[in-house]
Amino acid sequence: MVTDTIRELEKIFMTYDSALNKLKLLELKTKTGKEITYIDLQRAVQFMIKKHPTCRWKQNKLIDRKNYILAEGFYWITDVYFQKEKSIIDADIDFFTMRIKQYEDLLKVIPKNFWNNDMFVYELPNYFNRVPGTIKNNIIKMNKATNSSYKYYKNGKAKISKEGIEWICKNCFKQKYLELLEEYKMELTEKYIKADYPYDVFLTKYESKLLAIDKYLWKYIR
Repeated sequence: MVTDTIRELEKIFMTYDSALNKLKLLELKTKTGKEITYIDLQRAVQFMIKKHPTCRWKQNKLIDRKNYILAEGFYWITDVYFQKEKSIIDADIDFFTMRIKQYEDLLKVIPKNFWNNDMFVYELPNYFNRVPGTIKNNIIKMNKATNSSYKYYKNGKAKISKEGIEWICKNCFKQKYLELLEEYKMELTEKYIKADYPYDVFLTKYESKLLAIDKYLWKYIR
């Protein structure tokens, strides 16, 4: 029997079976247009964990020792893994941007600016973890695309403005941008948890509280 407690808990996390049923209700398909199977879901979860281990979207509940997916992880699976309109990296960036906005609105925090300082060109290889030649090519790409003064010289050394670094990151090194977004999203998640909202570390406490209420009510219904 699906109780109100189970429905409430599924707003936070769900079993693989529940997740699969929800995927079918959403009429989502695999990349080849086939119905999503249990194995497809398992592969999606494995891919999700590999890409975003810090998000802690797969959980094991203490009550029944089963594998569960946090609701946020389920949304990632629907909006990123099984979507067909965008590349994975672009869908991933859009997903984290969307979740960050939701957290910021809920927590009423000022949006974070990732780029606050200009940088010398020789500093960029370490920042982006790329060889100097790759950095040079993308600076040329930036100059052609923006027709701006993002690159300038200071004391005879080439420097890139913070706006230019942002452009390069968002357009040339998207994985770096995604890493920045994920790190910030998890900062907001920790604030969300401290505000007493349920996430993974709160599952046991929240779950126990709900199940205790549910057990009390069923005692008298029976």
